[in-house]
Amino acid sequence: MANTRVVVAGAAGRMGRMLIRTIDETPGCKLAGALERSTSGCIGQDAGLVAGIGDLGITVSAAPEAVLTGADVLIDFTTPEASLEYAAVAAQTSTAHVVGTTGFSEEHMRALKVFGDEVAIVQSGNMSLGVNLLRALVRKVASVLGDEFDVEVVEMHHRQKVDAPSGTALMLGEAAAEGRGITLADHAVRKRDGHTGARDAGDIGFATLRGGTVVGDHSVIFAGPQERIVLQHVAEQRILFARGAVKAAIWAKGQPAGFYSMADVLGLADF
Repeated sequence: MANTRVVVAGAAGRMGRMLIRTIDETPGCKLAGALERSTSGCIGQDAGLVAGIGDLGITVSAAPEAVLTGADVLIDFTTPEASLEYAAVAAQTSTAHVVGTTGFSEEHMRALKVFGDEVAIVQSGNMSLGVNLLRALVRKVASVLGDEFDVEVVEMHHRQKVDAPSGTALMLGEAAAEGRGITLADHAVRKRDGHTGARDAGDIGFATLRGGTVVGDHSVIFAGPQERIVLQHVAEQRILFARGAVKAAIWAKGQPAGFYSMADVLGLADF
């Protein structure tokens, strides 16, 4: 089987460099291109050197259409606006798109899903095996427990993270809402301050913590009468996100057009 030819967007960023290293060490996978914004100081440099693994013969570029032409998959951990621009080009070049970007608004997501009519898109707020298994468990537990169990999602990340709640926290909240047959937008409580009054039945609360170098801690608490169930995932290294994204890229190659999640990649969609 031919190698999966992968392009990395945001190649000079922390995740981009990690993705390049992961692709280089993954059998059956080959770096086919590296993209950055036009103002990046890494344009024209070798992507392998940028990632710290030596010359790979792939130059960092700001021309997505030229780079994506002939590639199998684009992996993209950038910004919502950049991801939508890349999605448009990926659709034009018939390149599958793995999106690990977080911070999407509902409007962004609606726009992104449109491109799933043209190519395979795998989108997830978190690419790790453990988090996606946690998501499946949260959905299952929420479907079993009634409204007498209150749901709270607690997350903590490093001080440099710019969006809150995290994409993973929102993904877990969505799983709880799915399990209960409700809409997260109608029941999410993302901020509490001052005299808030009693908690409404069915609310799904979010608490956000930021500090230090925390990679990512997520807990989903089901607090009921005289008992609590706590489901938790702790990310110890960012490499697990890169490995999950590369696994998704290999899976996405050759998939029909559609909008997929990591549950599809990992076989958890019917869990």
